[in-house]
Order: sequence, then C-alpha cells, then structure tokens
Amino acid sequence: MPVARLVAAAFALVSVLIAGCSGGGAPPRPTGDISVATGNRGGVYAAYGAGYAELIGRRLPDVAAPVLYTGGSVDNLRRVDEGEARVAFTLADSAADAVAGRAPFAERVPVVALAALYDNYVQLVVPSDSPVRRVADLRGRRVSLGSVGSGTAVIAERILDVAGLSEGDVAAQRLDVRASASALAEGRIEAFFWSGGLPTAAITELRRTTPIRLVDLGEVVGSLTRSYGELYTETIVPAVVYGKQSAVSTVSVPNFLVVRRDMPDAEAYWLTRVLFEGQSQLIRVHPEARRLDRRTAIATFPLELHPGAERWYRESQS
Repeated sequence: MPVARLVAAAFALVSVLIAGCSGGGAPPRPTGDISVATGNRGGVYAAYGAGYAELIGRRLPDVAAPVLYTGGSVDNLRRVDEGEARVAFTLADSAADAVAGRAPFAERVPVVALAALYDNYVQLVVPSDSPVRRVADLRGRRVSLGSVGSGTAVIAERILDVAGLSEGDVAAQRLDVRASASALAEGRIEAFFWSGGLPTAAITELRRTTPIRLVDLGEVVGSLTRSYGELYTETIVPAVVYGKQSAVSTVSVPNFLVVRRDMPDAEAYWLTRVLFEGQSQLIRVHPEARRLDRRTAIATFPLELHPGAERWYRESQS
C-alpha cells in the first residue's frame, strides 16, 4: 500500500479510537431487503459480491440480500443514490467523482464507505502475437473500453487521454469483461481494458483457449497521477497470475464498499461486522478477500466512513 494510504489509514484509526465507545452491546439486527450491487459477470465484484450477499442472508436471518449484476462502479453509485441498491462495490476514482459531483455524475452523490477492500489492477489485454506494445499503438484499432457505467470505462478513457489518444482515435466498443474476452477470442476486437482484482475469472478462462498477454502500462502512470490525482498508483501484475505472462507494470486503484450516507447506523454496523466475520468464507469465493484488513479498511479517502461502520471498527479493537 502506498505511503499516503498508510498515513490515511493510521490517521483514520486514531480518529476512530479516540471517538470513544458507544457501549450498550450490539445494535438491533436489520430486517428487510439489502440488495448488493456488484459488477460484470466474470469479474471479481460479481464473485465477491455474490459471496457477501450470501453471508448477509445467512448471518442476518431477517434480511433478504439479492445480488445485482451491474455495469460496474458508476452504475453502482447511481443505484445506491437512487435507492435501488443498499450496498455496492466501487472504485475509489469513481467514488471521488460521485461525491464531488463531477462527470459522469450530474450532481453530488451522498455516499460513504463501510470499508476499503482491495486494489484493482488495470489490465490491457491483447493477443500474444499482437503488435500492440504500448497504449499509443491502439490508434485505429478495435478496442473495448469496458461496459457502460463501469469504472473500467472511466480509467480507460483517462489512460487514452494521457497517452495522447481520444476515444475517436480507436474503434471503441463498450463491452463487459466476458463479452470483451469472447470478442477478442473471435477476432472481433484487438484489445480490451479491464480494471479488476487478480485473477479475473474471465481473463483466466480466455487464456485457456487463446494466447494472450497484458500490455505494460508503466509509461502512463506518472501522467495519469499528475492529471487525475493520487488515487492512481503504479504497481505490478505478477507473472504467476495468468501463467506464461511476464510481470508488467500497471495502474492500481482502491476498491470500496459503499452505502448512502443516510443508512441507519445499526444497518451499517451489521453490514461491516458480517463482512469481517465472514472473511474466511469470502476467501473461498475469491482470493482478493485475503486483503481485507481492519487496519487498512478504514483508509477510504476521499470518502468518509459511515458512523455505524466506525462503531464496529472501534468496538472490534477493544
């Protein structure tokens, strides 16, 4: 984790601890529907979110937790804002745009965080024999930038921008990760962007039938950070993730679990508690759940923590 995020985590932890104990035992368990907005089928949000929804339903017996498969971060933030989803997964950069009321959001979205979960890795996937070696080589090529309403689309457009390209410089398509993988295998596109945890199931499945590789994105990270902020960090996709793939530099972005600011404190408390108490089950769903850690989960800049979540973190330390 970058130093800035570690500092933020430490500061947040101190703030939680000095806030004092609420006492009185756990709050009442919630009832009713708690829908969970996830992401593209074949992506990590979908797997992690479905596992989390199952935990909610199992550990909160008076709650139904339907899973919503969605376009991704931007779509999820809108669904939370409109009340269609109670809790959602999102990338930090999309969340920052939402709370600031920046495009693609028309106005401020009143969301807060329950936890920072893990980091997403931007993956630019091409056939192994592709001439594309850098982002600029995408000019004139058929490229999926991610599904409509996804965090992938937001960051893909920004990467094109800092590489001196616009959406009009590529034959852009808007496909989810599974559709992108199928289109690449069939030769209908020449590359696709994906922002997700490691490994992403759709990419793992793709490489079983199609020789692929990831394009190194190291050269765009500095420009991306200067243009769009420190939420973007240079990192490495290890060679072992997809097999026969050299390690590549790429961009990482934190993932958050978010809710509306006006969610009752008791509901937010229990959603946070269930997340952590069920971590061992979530790890069996997807290995990214190993990264869930109380010490760093509270580093949710630029989002505030929900007071109900703060209470759980505070009491879990005692």
